[in-house]
Amino acid sequence: MSRYAFLLLPSFNRVYTAASAELALAELEVFAATLDGRVHGIGTSDIAGVSYVTFECDDFAPRDAAVLGNLSSLYALFEVTDGELLRPVPAPGLDRLDDDLITILKYAGKTNEQFTKLLLNVTLLSSRFAAEMLTRRFTVLDPLCGRGTTLNQALMYGYDAYGMDIDKRDIEAYSAFIQRWLKDKRLKHQADYTPVRRDKRVIARRLHASFAATKDEYKSGDVQQLDVVLAESVHAPEFFRRDSADLIVTDLPYGVQHGSTAGATLTRSPLDLLAQCAPAWARVLRTGGALGISWNTFVAQRDDAAGVLRAAGLTVLDDGPYLRFRHRVDQAINRDILVARKD
Repeated sequence: MSRYAFLLLPSFNRVYTAASAELALAELEVFAATLDGRVHGIGTSDIAGVSYVTFECDDFAPRDAAVLGNLSSLYALFEVTDGELLRPVPAPGLDRLDDDLITILKYAGKTNEQFTKLLLNVTLLSSRFAAEMLTRRFTVLDPLCGRGTTLNQALMYGYDAYGMDIDKRDIEAYSAFIQRWLKDKRLKHQADYTPVRRDKRVIARRLHASFAATKDEYKSGDVQQLDVVLAESVHAPEFFRRDSADLIVTDLPYGVQHGSTAGATLTRSPLDLLAQCAPAWARVLRTGGALGISWNTFVAQRDDAAGVLRAAGLTVLDDGPYLRFRHRVDQAINRDILVARKD
């Protein structure tokens, strides 16, 4: 059995940095469940005065490093030898596009990029398809996508990304950004933002883009799909096929910076929104897929949110590391994660 250690990725957010070690431990434990029970002894250690997240692993292989390379807080991975000597271990991860896709957009209320990656990881690894993380082109739906941080992380991984939001300014800003970004990166693509008509009237607007990371992939038809709809999330099954999303990953409204539209009324209640939308989201989610949400625990209790997901027919994962993701964002927001699977 060998011992390994990784440095935590620095964060521009000081409060998130303070919570990152505990979040990394919980995330690593979720990852460990996919590695055939070979990861043990997860914890933290000081080596030469520097703090590391450490673990032990039997028969550590290149594939294991490629999986763990996607940890949201991993900066550099090492094998610990001869007590405290560190041998660098390549951990390439899935990210296949320039990281300014994630970082370049700055706006009030933007979710921390590292946390977005953590939420996507934990949701994916909680699905029945976790073993295919490195090989499957997952379809990820964010039904409250805002300006697209989750969508962009899914694209970074080489996955297809679907989104919905009722905020016209956010969808138009994201549409303009992603089309400009694709052009600036000189990626072969097709993109348009067009009205959706039904019964001779416009019921929504839709951004659709297809692109590939290389010209050869584009020529062969090996393209990623981006599909974003300006419409209320409760209508998700009208725009996305039943059982078409492998993963649903989203931030519920935090009840502070912004509200959400539920029916015709602007509400700051994440529970009201979840109760309205969860059945629709469950219809779009594929059997074996997983749904991961984050929300502000100051405005909704965990048990209440879990009850809503169970009522929608989902199996809530509510033990072990899933209970250790709660962390402070600011004075008014205490954020947590809830994951459920469609069995």
